[in-house]
Amino acid sequence: MRYALIGCGRISPNHIEAAKNNKLDIVAICDIVTDNMEDKAIKHNLPGSVRQYTDYKEMLAIERPELVAVCTESGKHAAIALDCIDSGCNVIIEKPIALSLKDADEIIKKANEKGVKVCANHQNRFNKSIQKIREARDKRRFGKLMYGTAHIRWNRGWEYYSRAKWRGTWEQDGGALMNQCIHNIDLLRWMMGWEVDEVFAYTDKLNHDYIEAEDLGIAVIKFKNGAYGIIEGTTDVYPRNLEETLYMFGTKGTVKAGGSSVNLIEEWRFADELDDPEVIKKQFGENPPNVYGFGHTPLYADVIDAINNDRQPYVTAEDGRRALEMVLAIYKSAAEGKPVKLPLEDCSTLDFKGRFDGKI
Repeated sequence: MRYALIGCGRISPNHIEAAKNNKLDIVAICDIVTDNMEDKAIKHNLPGSVRQYTDYKEMLAIERPELVAVCTESGKHAAIALDCIDSGCNVIIEKPIALSLKDADEIIKKANEKGVKVCANHQNRFNKSIQKIREARDKRRFGKLMYGTAHIRWNRGWEYYSRAKWRGTWEQDGGALMNQCIHNIDLLRWMMGWEVDEVFAYTDKLNHDYIEAEDLGIAVIKFKNGAYGIIEGTTDVYPRNLEETLYMFGTKGTVKAGGSSVNLIEEWRFADELDDPEVIKKQFGENPPNVYGFGHTPLYADVIDAINNDRQPYVTAEDGRRALEMVLAIYKSAAEGKPVKLPLEDCSTLDFKGRFDGKI
């Protein structure tokens, strides 16, 4: 399967290695900065036959890839993905799928019209820990789900933001919730129930005077199935990343996924006592080298299988929209100072431009 990568920045190594691990035919990489491409080609031993482009439209026209990964700055995801879909490509879109619901809806609509597969790159769903927890949920071992919590306690400083000026801007990124926390926000909504009644939230910028958007977000979620959710996300933790955790509490089960990127099972308690908690913790824990984990390779395998067997990917474009909608609902509630009902018809990060101007 002919594969191409658009965007050779921070996350691109995970995509390149996932493509190699799945034996895709990497025909091209693309970036407006030539040095980025050359660096990745050398570090990942890409053969000389892999062509390099600074214009992705030219690359699409010449190379005709069957699968493309879009890994540019967030604000360009939607436009590039739509061009890929128009050219007949299947697409993996790095999170977030877009920065507006209008753009996300257009991606879903065009993909259906063109008959191509679109996957939102929420790779943590493929963590061994998360897969085991999902299995327990699907088997109803939790009993009635009462509430769940997602905590993302990370650190991002000047060095991170200065390397890419788009980071932390409303036009091209959003803040901590949209960039760093959206994976765990996706997991919480996926696990607790897709249908959300309302969201109430606070967001703030406490420690980053050089970005536009928030570095802290706290939200309470009311799901339509009667469960509740709590989200706490920040990039203010001193002096480095602390943890990313997901808790689920049911009438017959309690689970905690923890570690740097919900890669460990730290609590496993079920009334049915079908398994040994210590064995589960050992068998379904991973120790990834960074917060990106090991999920890209199985995500790619799933997308390839979805293309070959004409089915939807495990993580769909609709899933990407739901995660985006949750973050935008938090932004909207915090900005308006009141609960926000879902579904949202349209909302964009640009709606909040200027919100924290002069805050620090």
